[in-house]
Amino acid sequence: MKLQISEVEIPALTEGEILVRISYTTLCKSDILTYTGKRQEKNPTILGHEICGTIVAFGKNAPTLDGRNTKLEIGDLITWAIFASDPSDSMSMRGIPQKAAGLFKYGHEQITDTNHLHGGLSEYIILRPHTPIIKPLVNIPLPVLTIINCAVATAAGAIRIAENIEGKNILIAGTGMLGVIACAMAKSKGAKNVIAVDIDQDRLSISKLFGATHTIHLDTIVSMQKFSNWLAINKISIDCFIDFSGEPTTIDLILNQLSVGGMAVFIGSTYPQQNITLNAETIVRNIWTIKGLHNYNQQDLIEAVSFIEQEYQNYPLGTLIKGGFNLDSCALAFEYAIKEHPYRVGISLK
Repeated sequence: MKLQISEVEIPALTEGEILVRISYTTLCKSDILTYTGKRQEKNPTILGHEICGTIVAFGKNAPTLDGRNTKLEIGDLITWAIFASDPSDSMSMRGIPQKAAGLFKYGHEQITDTNHLHGGLSEYIILRPHTPIIKPLVNIPLPVLTIINCAVATAAGAIRIAENIEGKNILIAGTGMLGVIACAMAKSKGAKNVIAVDIDQDRLSISKLFGATHTIHLDTIVSMQKFSNWLAINKISIDCFIDFSGEPTTIDLILNQLSVGGMAVFIGSTYPQQNITLNAETIVRNIWTIKGLHNYNQQDLIEAVSFIEQEYQNYPLGTLIKGGFNLDSCALAFEYAIKEHPYRVGISLK
């Protein structure tokens, strides 16, 4: 994808819209995949969906209360969901608004004559009607606030659908930004052990700063027998497996060691890949529950904001975001992300 800077007039706000001046944007993995052509997206578009910003103006009948019933005013610093959709749709009523009718996704929409200013790599963005919005109640550093509406909210969704994890052994595969946040959330929810699995030793070491009690380098458990031996030596059974890696071979390896009555949650498999090896009889006899989650719902966003408000000073989240870039240096930001593989690259728009 080729980046291009262009100037446009800010259109008059229509019914229910809110104009926001963007403060900060971070580059998610999906942004990198789109930029490199590995992920197909509507084009032309404005990339960036991990965003925060301040309210500039309200359109007619725009919401003046956020998702926690906090008053919204001009000048407020806010975060918002990656999506807007019809709240009366049956999917929304089931708690899956990210798949509901009229779905609009920030940072993923095509630029048209009537549809603009909908991504994070811009000075302004227009929030569409039915966008979940949250106003933080404490002063959170901009880079940390920015990752809430993708990384933190998705991790919150994963923990939610894993159900009650208190006192259980939770294995988290893939210790990128979502994985380390999930480690911290699992710890805060009272997990007995949090086992982090990855191919990168540095990231495994960092996961310990986010609550991981055990770490496993994949090279050391390349066979099911080796993994089984590790579990036996450490006297650990896997009650819940949350996958952020999206790697079929890793999923197969870990899933086969899931305990009877265990839960598996798939998050990272968001791109075309080979099938996993899954035997139906094994699922039945082991009474496994297997779930998948794409994006998150409004309650997950609220949980994400609350978690960061309460816990951000206890974890070195800010150190995982490499800043120093602005709109003029966006191309350099992408190239840095591709070459250096940081957790996140941050672009300041203040």
